[in-house]
Amino acid sequence: MSRRTHPADRGLAAVARVREVREHDSRLGLVEALRDLRAHEARVAGLEDSLRRHSAFVSGDAATFVALRESLTALRESLVGEHARLSVARTVAMDADARWQADRSRLGAVEGLLERRAAERRTERRRAEDRDLDEVASQGWLRRSRTAEVHGGAA
Repeated sequence: MSRRTHPADRGLAAVARVREVREHDSRLGLVEALRDLRAHEARVAGLEDSLRRHSAFVSGDAATFVALRESLTALRESLVGEHARLSVARTVAMDADARWQADRSRLGAVEGLLERRAAERRTERRRAEDRDLDEVASQGWLRRSRTAEVHGGAA
């Protein structure tokens, strides 16, 4: 869109600029949603690893056992909550991806239309130039043929 806009395409170019901004914003939203998703996945993995490492009671008195069970219960509750947040983050990331895909598609459609219009104008310019060249060639041919008649007929 850095090219100079043809006057006939000013309105469509404005639409393209708006859609370009929307596509950019939705891409940034997708990046943020994916970053958030990865953070939740890392927290879930860390909590699951912690739960595996600390779930076995080796030895100790009843107070140690009760403390271990309470900390494991709290760890499991944190893990359940983090799984719920991870699920929400996945949904948000999928929605952000769909929004970006749609915005990218809309932008591509407008850019494609602008390109087609520019190609049609180039083709029309080429046809006009060809007509002009044909006219010049025809005029030259007529002059040469008249000159040949005048010189040929006098001899």
